[in-house]
Amino acid sequence: MALERTFSILKPDCTRRNLTGAVNAMIEAAGLRIVAQKRVHMTQAQAETFYAVHSERPFFGELVEFMTSAPVVVQVLEGDNAVLAYRTVMGATNPANADEGTIRKVHAVSMGENTVHGSDSVENAAIEIAQFFSGNEIVG
Repeated sequence: MALERTFSILKPDCTRRNLTGAVNAMIEAAGLRIVAQKRVHMTQAQAETFYAVHSERPFFGELVEFMTSAPVVVQVLEGDNAVLAYRTVMGATNPANADEGTIRKVHAVSMGENTVHGSDSVENAAIEIAQFFSGNEIVG
């Protein structure tokens, strides 16, 4: 197994419903350590940059609007195979298709308001982490 870091966002639907602690407990129960965390209110520019990969898709504007609608919690998670471990505990994007006991099955409201974001690769995790954290903010 490889010790990795991945990036996580607890989305506006999570923070609005005061689920940060409940989601963090699920993350930690999955064997991941939260080595950096902060609550931020994303600006439109931050959200557009973060989700630039989706800029040509029809839902881009709605996604940016949602991600800037309330504070989010950005995190750096660390653990063995952290990217895969977090994606497993997150569950499928559509909560109806998510496995029992996953974050999205337990907490997501809909496919759009699906509680969490997680990096899809170690390379993307590094890029996403750098958008929100400086090196001295990550304490493992």
